[in-house]
Amino acid sequence: MIQLSAKKREIIGKKVKVLLKEGFIPAVLYGPGAASLVLSVAKKEFDMAYKEAGESSLVSLNVDEDKNLVLIRGVQQHPLSGSTIHVDFYQPRLDVKIKIMVPVHLEGEAPAQKNFDGTLIQSINEVEVFALPQDLPSEIIVDVSSLKTLEDRILVENLQVDLKVEMLAESDWIVAQVMPAQNVEEELAKPVEDEAAAVEAIEKIDDKKKEGGEEDTKETKE
Repeated sequence: MIQLSAKKREIIGKKVKVLLKEGFIPAVLYGPGAASLVLSVAKKEFDMAYKEAGESSLVSLNVDEDKNLVLIRGVQQHPLSGSTIHVDFYQPRLDVKIKIMVPVHLEGEAPAQKNFDGTLIQSINEVEVFALPQDLPSEIIVDVSSLKTLEDRILVENLQVDLKVEMLAESDWIVAQVMPAQNVEEELAKPVEDEAAAVEAIEKIDDKKKEGGEEDTKETKE
């Protein structure tokens, strides 16, 4: 399990800028049945742990002599530099299953890309799962080498997870597929077209409501 050290801190409010300049990130620890603590963690150590564990895998957070099994939550980043400026550590109960989003990463090469001059499309970047905290995967890796034709699909039901992990996403949702370039452009244009159609429909409904409202007003006055 990934290890991460933290220290209790007394610096709060605007003064935490001092911590950030010294290479530390302000953080808090909370969870059911656990006393909340304000902490600080070394930025370099946290970045390494976060890269490996993500937000769906337990980390051993060592505060003084206490070891706390936590999930990394609520990572706040600077809007310009992208550097982490605050972290929430959540200490879950280990005997209670939780729902959490797990990232999905594609790996390998899809033969259909080369054979049919297609484009690999990933439709789902994360899926919701249900499991005990200690059984949660940090990520789900998908091998796309099975995509040999333009008709092949990788569905949620094809994702490989431990038997202790329950997949909550619909089993027939498409995770990845290879599409011809022309179809990709059409797919990308669809949301814009659909949004325009939806706006037009809403405007028509509003117009009808206004017309109906005016008629009702006239009848009331009479």
